[in-house]
Order: sequence, then C-alpha cells, then structure tokens
Amino acid sequence: MNQLPPLAPHESVDLHEALNFKTLCLAKSKLMQGLVFDQELKDLMQKDVEQSIRAIAELQAVYARAPFQVPVPAHRPTPILN
Repeated sequence: MNQLPPLAPHESVDLHEALNFKTLCLAKSKLMQGLVFDQELKDLMQKDVEQSIRAIAELQAVYARAPFQVPVPAHRPTPILN
C-alpha cells in the first residue's frame, strides 16, 4: 500500500485553521436554522450542514497525517453562562 508522507508543520497549521473555520460554519448554520421560517432556505441550510459534516470528516482524515497533534480531552470544560 502506498503510504502518504506526513504533512509539513505549516500545512498542519493551515489545515487546523481550515478545520476550525469549517466547524464554526457548521455551528452557525445549525443555530441559524432555528431563526429561519422560509422552508426553501431551511433546506439549503440543512444541505450546508450535511456538506460541512462530510468536509470536516475529510479534513480530519488528512489531519491524521500531521506531525503533531493535541490530544482531545476526555471531559469538556464547563461553559461559563454568566
């Protein structure tokens, strides 16, 4: 099997930024769906959500080749609500 080389550090940082941006876009699309009343627009936003989920999965697969990664914590921090 042909193994791909690891990403260069600058490629990893760029990919990390793209992954963060796509995750933020996904969250925004999901939140905005609750504020939209036009069904056609809701359908477009749902399509965007589904495409974003696929894109994030693809980016995560490429990110696995990064020479450094931060481990994902087992517990998320408690959100500050006040």
